[in-house]
Amino acid sequence: MFYNDHNPPHFHANYGEYRVVISITDEIVDGYMPKRALKLVFDWMDLHKEELLSNWEKCQNGIRPESIEPLK
Repeated sequence: MFYNDHNPPHFHANYGEYRVVISITDEIVDGYMPKRALKLVFDWMDLHKEELLSNWEKCQNGIRPESIEPLK
């Protein structure tokens, strides 16, 4: 996430040379990532959706976001 980024709430994910932007609320993906890696990103997002939305609000207000546990 980036401070003062545009709506809708979203986050950026990288996997090697692949880059995607994923909307937190409606799960729209912009970019490309192999299906297996993208599934892991969505699994992680499902576990941490509330934290992601909270961090989005913090970033929009210039507040440092909290760390979110990685997928294990």
